Amino acid sequence: MHIVIPILLIIALIAIVIQNIRIVPQATEYVIEFLGKYKTCWGAGIHVKVPVLEKVAKKITLKEQVLDSPPQPVITKDNVTMQIDTVVYFKIFDPKLYTYGVVNPITALENLTATTLRNIVGELELDGTLTSRDVINMRMTSILDEATDQWGIKVTRVELKNIIPPAEIQNAMEKQMKAERDRRETLLQAEGHRAAAITRAEGDKQAMILAAEGERDARIARAEGEAKAILLAKQAEADGIRAIKEAGCDASVLELKRYETLGRLAEGKAAKLIIPTDVVNAVTTNAIFTETTGLGNATMPVPEAPEKRKADPCCDRFEKKK
Repeated sequence: MHIVIPILLIIALIAIVIQNIRIVPQATEYVIEFLGKYKTCWGAGIHVKVPVLEKVAKKITLKEQVLDSPPQPVITKDNVTMQIDTVVYFKIFDPKLYTYGVVNPITALENLTATTLRNIVGELELDGTLTSRDVINMRMTSILDEATDQWGIKVTRVELKNIIPPAEIQNAMEKQMKAERDRRETLLQAEGHRAAAITRAEGDKQAMILAAEGERDARIARAEGEAKAILLAKQAEADGIRAIKEAGCDASVLELKRYETLGRLAEGKAAKLIIPTDVVNAVTTNAIFTETTGLGNATMPVPEAPEKRKADPCCDRFEKKK
């Protein structure tokens, strides 16, 4: 009997210790209170709390959390009411401040986000609100991070999720967008036509330049060929004259060559020959020489008339009978 009581006490003590063992997971901290007063924070690992005297006041995760706020009505500087919802990324860096700094810190952060958004957007017009998302995000992040330091919360990032303007504003924006697209299309078509016209004009210009250069080169080539032909002809004529002189031909042979040339010239149609005086004199002299000597006279003599036969009475009689 005396042995059973100590054993029961030991078993009860072990049970109490086991019930008060706490294992804190990674990225989590437990806020411990001793007789209702903050004592310490337990980090990741195994811990044993004092029964009855200590208790776990709050379990806090140190991971980054996301607060997705519902759409909030916001009025811009030009009196346009729109719906904007935000997404806030935050994490807890001080469990003690998070536990004792404010009642329901998540609700406090949500309300602070809504009021800050209204203040920032109220300073902007509609177009500025739609085109200044980055500016709004940066300003909200800075303001919320500074305001939540006393709550043990670190705001890392704020994003505008949706900006929903009124229906009439959306219709006007769609019409404006369509008009802008039509204008861009017209400008692109005009630029295309202008570029095509310039390209065609450049092509025509290059074609005309190439044609003119080709014609010029052809004329130069023809002129060079004609000049070369004339030069060769003159060289051949000079060589012929030189050969005639070297052969010792007299003036009569030269005159004969001149006559042959005049004859070839006269073979053409509607040819008119202008004979110099010296040529006429030479022809006359040659004609007189031919009539005098008979040399070179190519004129055929006129045939003489046949003599008349004398009448024969004897023979004529028989012919008459026939």
